[in-house]
Amino acid sequence: MPELAEVEYFRTRWNPGLGQKIEEILIHPKARLFRGTDLKALVRALTGATLKRSEARGKQMLFVAQPAKTKNPAWLGIHLGMTGQLRLEKPGFTPLKHDHLVLRQAKHVLVFQDARLFGRILFVESAEVPEWWAKIAPDLTSKAFTEKALAEFLKRRARAPIKAVLLMQERFPGIGNWMADEILWRAEIHPKQAAGSLDEEMTKALYREIRTVCREALKVIGKKWDDPPDSWLFNHRWEKGGTCPKTGAKLMHATIGGRTTCWSPGRQVLKK
Repeated sequence: MPELAEVEYFRTRWNPGLGQKIEEILIHPKARLFRGTDLKALVRALTGATLKRSEARGKQMLFVAQPAKTKNPAWLGIHLGMTGQLRLEKPGFTPLKHDHLVLRQAKHVLVFQDARLFGRILFVESAEVPEWWAKIAPDLTSKAFTEKALAEFLKRRARAPIKAVLLMQERFPGIGNWMADEILWRAEIHPKQAAGSLDEEMTKALYREIRTVCREALKVIGKKWDDPPDSWLFNHRWEKGGTCPKTGAKLMHATIGGRTTCWSPGRQVLKK
């Protein structure tokens, strides 16, 4: 499933459409990614609307348009799920089988594709920010995410392994499997370490590396879709016989928190 940086990358693929009018909406109305969405309201509000701005938060993205005939903004939320992607096509483009939402403009065609239909489209026309967007936890690179807030959350999830805790979107929006492994490897914390057992020094290291990995991932993957450098765990975690880029030790794998997890045994030692 796309994580924070991948979501940011796909969001920016629609950037050329900002400031442009949406001339036509094409949808697959029976696709389950529209579940709970008023499609008639979506088509009515977005047809003729100008796409004003967008932002990504965690694993979700938001596009805000100004309808032509009403004052309230139109809020289009997109969750990519496992296989969702945004594309930019040229005028005259014919939608393909898995292109479930298509916004035609004079100069561009904005496409949301999802082969396995695990994504989600949300929509509302409202003067207020929709609740489904407002409730997302603060960005992990923002001032609103503090070391104190992290420590308090770890205490509330004290018995859970730290790997599983990092995947909890209500506190760590956008962190997925590979990012959690990268963070713990850099912080030298074993993925099975109980969240409540982290001392002050470990919590500081965890906080630092959460912010660092998020920033670096956004810079490397989020902007250019480049591969991270070999100094990251990312490039070695699935290699056959992969070794730790810091110690040279053979990497270990196990299922933790329901996800396949990678760590370096000499660097990440489980503490009692």
